[in-house]
Amino acid sequence: MSKTRTLPGSLPPTPRVCVVGAGYWGKNLIRNFGEIGSLGAVCDVNRRALEDFSLRYPHIRIYDSLAQVLGDDSIDAVAIATPAEQHHSMVMAALREGRHVFVEKPLALDSEDGIEMVEAAEKRDLVLMVGHLLRYHPAILKIKELIDAGTLGRVDYIYSNRLSMGKIRKEENALWSFAPHDISVILALIGEMPVQVTATGGAYLQPNIADVTVSNLLFGRGTRSHIFVSWLHPYKEQKLVIVGSKQMIVFEDSRLDNKLMLFDKHIEWRNGNMEASKPQGTPIEFGSEEPLRRECEHFLHCVLNRKTPLTNGREGLRVLQVLQACQRSLQMNGEPVQVLAPRLQRVLAV
Repeated sequence: MSKTRTLPGSLPPTPRVCVVGAGYWGKNLIRNFGEIGSLGAVCDVNRRALEDFSLRYPHIRIYDSLAQVLGDDSIDAVAIATPAEQHHSMVMAALREGRHVFVEKPLALDSEDGIEMVEAAEKRDLVLMVGHLLRYHPAILKIKELIDAGTLGRVDYIYSNRLSMGKIRKEENALWSFAPHDISVILALIGEMPVQVTATGGAYLQPNIADVTVSNLLFGRGTRSHIFVSWLHPYKEQKLVIVGSKQMIVFEDSRLDNKLMLFDKHIEWRNGNMEASKPQGTPIEFGSEEPLRRECEHFLHCVLNRKTPLTNGREGLRVLQVLQACQRSLQMNGEPVQVLAPRLQRVLAV
């Protein structure tokens, strides 16, 4: 594999990245890596899409197979934005050829495949990063900062709504399509894995593909969380609510303003009754950086400096394990499912 190149007029070397998958989300990765100056190639089976990108970025190479990409010694890393069922085989092929890998969520569809991917990257000292985009959102970073500072007190409950009308998928249900981002954020904010999950949902448009799911997570210290996802909702809603022992915070990304609000929490005993006063909200400022740009820059920084990404392979494994447990509960109509399998416990404990 070639050494990373240095762009004219810049000091640090810049890895050359090939984005594999130029569709709905891949085009956003192409835009960001292109603007950063690290886009070296684009790979897709759609030749027309490739031609469009080659006109927009005349300096890049275009390929219609991963094998062609991995045969190009000028490519240092690949960013994979293909359907989830292809993630394992593509990531493993790239790692075997010594390439660093950014892969969109979920890491894989099975924990055993995920373990193999993580162990392969670590054995070869290569970066493996999962695209859990919300972890790079300035509002989420601010929330984490407030929790770590003790502003909210003990985290008692978190709930997340991710609702819209479409995009309806055939290859995965709403849980696997929408919930990975929220699971990643909730695990980071609480700082531990759930011990048990339950999940229910309904399939109304296609057999056995849930359009709506509600997943409940129970953590060891009594903290609970639920995640409501749907692509059959009359309006778009992206809301995260964290209830702490001292204060509460709401992040509503679908709002035009005051997206992040901190609320007082006053509960008093009066005449033998518990009364809660109406909470007063205070807007919280946070950065305006595009989360995807931060994510792409973080990946490049980790490649250059051999650093462990915020959303590394092991973090992707934890999210994958929760997803699989929720899926099992969903299939059993809401029966409780324990989360950590013994083999995964051993891997994550290393």
